Amino acid sequence: MRRQLNTLYVTTEGAWLRKDGANIVMEVEQQERARIPAHMLESLVCFGRVLVSPPLLGYCAEQGISVCFLSPNGRFLARVEGPVSGNVLLRREQYRRSDEPSGCAAIVRHLLVGKLYNQRTVLGRALRDHGDSMESQARAAVEHAYQRLDRLSKKMLTEEDVQIMRGWEGESAQTYFGVLDHLIRVQAPELRFSGRNRRPPRDAVNALLSFFYTLLTHDCRSALETVGLDPAVGFLHRDRPGRPSLALDLMEEFRAFLADRLTLSMINRRQVSARDFQVMDNGVVLLRDEARKNLLVAYQERKREEVKHVFVNEKMPIGLLPLMQAQLLARHLRGDLDAYPPFLWK
Repeated sequence: MRRQLNTLYVTTEGAWLRKDGANIVMEVEQQERARIPAHMLESLVCFGRVLVSPPLLGYCAEQGISVCFLSPNGRFLARVEGPVSGNVLLRREQYRRSDEPSGCAAIVRHLLVGKLYNQRTVLGRALRDHGDSMESQARAAVEHAYQRLDRLSKKMLTEEDVQIMRGWEGESAQTYFGVLDHLIRVQAPELRFSGRNRRPPRDAVNALLSFFYTLLTHDCRSALETVGLDPAVGFLHRDRPGRPSLALDLMEEFRAFLADRLTLSMINRRQVSARDFQVMDNGVVLLRDEARKNLLVAYQERKREEVKHVFVNEKMPIGLLPLMQAQLLARHLRGDLDAYPPFLWK
């Protein structure tokens, strides 16, 4: 397994990044604030008004370090990367399979089975750990959602039509997010959840979810590029100019396990509060700068925790899971595996 590399997140407004030998140097108001060896990095993520020198961009491209630019609230803007790596035969098989109904359906089925399984695990753990403290009506709603997700997951196992599975995926999302508010144990009205909304988020919980989903998309895209797959051509998500469809496919298994659970943990542990959000005049809710830095730290710390991967039967850092799943998907497309094995959180 490849050694886990790091992602450098730059959130300081007005920062200037430049190359100095084999180091990346960050300056603010012409004062050096940080210096990091480039060989320790696999990607560089810049939030807001961060400037990168042309020599550094060229050096990152040569060294295989992707540079990603996001808006202050985490919306993707652009990505700079070097020559595309990977086996052309693998990508041709990816393109062929995405256009083949039966081959596409087989991959979509396992992606969604993994997603629904992990959603059920989030609900099941909440019932096990905090079910006694829930109101009876809330507990009943979570139990009903758990059972409904289980039924949908079983229906997925025999379905051959991708369109039908997409419809069931939408139904499962509505079911899951419909009870997510019952998993929030903090009573602050500013931190309640009434349903998923995005582009832009309209409440604090959606702002947190969108932020973590952006980071997760970046990690999944990097993992796919590492193994030689094209992140723009997916199976569950339709092709659309500028959208990393396969990265969105891959992250479905990790949304509940990583992003949703981390959001709930930070709220319930009071690591975020209403003071960490800014409500604009048009109703858009944005993360404040200091909160965004704290979320990045929490996300990186979570990625260092280890879990057991059921299929490969070994423990590994959570940060390596997207790379492992990308490798398994590549092996399936090459014919080394009969089916794509999704990540299941036990």
